[in-house]
Amino acid sequence: MDSGTTVETAALFREAGWRIGNVHLENRVVLAPMAGATDSVFRRLAREAGAGLVCGELISARALVMNNRRTERYLRIDPAEHPVSLQLFGSDPEVMAEAAEKVAAAGADIIDVNLGCPVPKVIGGGDGCALMLNPDLVGRIVEAMVRAVSPVPVTVKMRRGWDAAHENAVEVAQAAAAAGAAAIAVHGRFRHQHHQGPVDLGVIAAVRAAVSVPVIGNGGISSPADAVRMVRETGCDAVMVGQAALGNPWLLGEIAAVLSGRPVPPPPTQRERVEMAIRHLQAFIALEGEKALPAMRKHLAWYIKGIPGAARIRDQINHMERSDEVIRLLRQYQEALSD
Repeated sequence: MDSGTTVETAALFREAGWRIGNVHLENRVVLAPMAGATDSVFRRLAREAGAGLVCGELISARALVMNNRRTERYLRIDPAEHPVSLQLFGSDPEVMAEAAEKVAAAGADIIDVNLGCPVPKVIGGGDGCALMLNPDLVGRIVEAMVRAVSPVPVTVKMRRGWDAAHENAVEVAQAAAAAGAAAIAVHGRFRHQHHQGPVDLGVIAAVRAAVSVPVIGNGGISSPADAVRMVRETGCDAVMVGQAALGNPWLLGEIAAVLSGRPVPPPPTQRERVEMAIRHLQAFIALEGEKALPAMRKHLAWYIKGIPGAARIRDQINHMERSDEVIRLLRQYQEALSD
C-alpha cells in the first residue's frame, strides 16, 4: 500500500490501543477463532506478527465440564500469546458458566461465546449460529458466564443472522450487551454463506450504532485496504481477520500498521515464508508429538501457496510420515528459492 494511503488512514483511530473490559490491547487487529487452525502455536506466531488479540478455536463447553481429556488440550496457553481469548460453544447457561470458570482458570484473558459457527454438528445441537434464533437465551448465557468469571471479560461473536428471514444481529447484540458482554464481533454474512460471498458492512454499522460496547468487524478482510474500508463504512472499533491470515500472519501486522498510520512493513520474502513454515512445524511437533504431523500439512500448504514449485513440494509433504523429512525437504526448497 502506498504512503499516501498510510497518511490518509492515520486519523482512523485517535489511539492505536484500546480495551475490552479490563484487558488492554495494543492495536485493533484481532485474529479470528478458526476450528483446526488457531491452536496455541499459530496464536503465538500471530501475536509475534502483529495481532493485538488472538482467539482460540471453538471449545465444547459440555465436553469441558465432563472433563474430556482431549478437549482440555484446547486450554493450553503459551505466555507469549497474551492477550488471548478462548471461545466456548454451547446452549445451556449453567454448563457455559461452569466451562467459563475452567477457561478463566486456564489463564484466558477473555472468554468468547460462539454464535456464528455454521457447521451441522454444532447447529444441530442448538449451538453456534443456531443460538441467534433465540436472543433471550443468548442473554441468559452471557449473564451466567459474566456472573461466573467476572472480572474476566465475556464477549460474543455472531453473524449477520441465521438467514435473510432472520437478520437479527442488532437484536442479539443488544441482548448480549444488556447481559454484560464486554465486546461484540460481527461477521457480516449469513449462516449458509460460511466464509464465502459478499459481506454486509451495513449490519456491522447497525450493531455499532445500537450498542455502547466495542464492536469488532469481521468478514472478507484480506488486505489492509479491506480493513480500512470496513472501519470507515461501519465505525467499528477493531477488525477481525480470519482465513486470509492462514499462511500469512504478516497480514495482521500490515493491517495494524495502516490503522495506526505507521508505514507498512515489507511483505515476507519467499524464503521467509518457508522459514515460518518450518518454525510453525517445529513448534507444533514439539507440543503435540510426531502423531500430529498430518494436522500440520494444511498449514505448510498455506505458507508456500503461490511460490514456484509449491504444488510439487506440497505433494511430497503429503506422502511423508516424519517431521524431520519434511523439514529437510523445506530447507532444500528454501535454499533453491531466489528472492
